[in-house]
Amino acid sequence: MTSKEYMQCVTSVDGQWLAELGPMFYSVKDSNKTRSERRLAAIEHMTQMEEEMKEAQEQIRLRKEEQDRAVIGSKRSMIVTPGRWDPGKREPGTPATPKRGKFGL
Repeated sequence: MTSKEYMQCVTSVDGQWLAELGPMFYSVKDSNKTRSERRLAAIEHMTQMEEEMKEAQEQIRLRKEEQDRAVIGSKRSMIVTPGRWDPGKREPGTPATPKRGKFGL
């Protein structure tokens, strides 16, 4: 019996384990980067994402223009003929005249 406390069992704990099991209490800090380096990296990442977004929007615009040109080109080459129009097939034509009864004009 002494007035000092002594440990009987000691185990080493990796800092990554604490951050993984208790993220609300512990976090791992990158010691090899300063705050300004992290900020510059974040800005660079953001500009890269913006450039990728602009490229994607441009590709979408070009595809839409090509589809519009294809639709316009296909409309010019269609010939509308009289007859029944089937909305399921989306073929052009005039609707059929309604049938009259047995005793009518």
